[in-house]
Amino acid sequence: MLETEFKYYLSHQEELVEKYNGKFLIIIGEKVVEFYDSFEEALFNSQSKYQLGTFLIQQCVLGEDNYTQTFHTRAIFA
Repeated sequence: MLETEFKYYLSHQEELVEKYNGKFLIIIGEKVVEFYDSFEEALFNSQSKYQLGTFLIQQCVLGEDNYTQTFHTRAIFA
């Protein structure tokens, strides 16, 4: 689940930071398809364009401080 996207980010982190420092990247496969100034903006715009679960939102900064995993689901458990 989004392993390809995260590995792409990790292996290209330095060059991505040079280009997109501080932005929130939308990564699909091994490509940055869009970038935004905030997580909220990235999520709002991306979920209307791409199927949930098919893209990674990753803040583009050096280091490991922003490596997070957030999972959202619409499932309801009774």
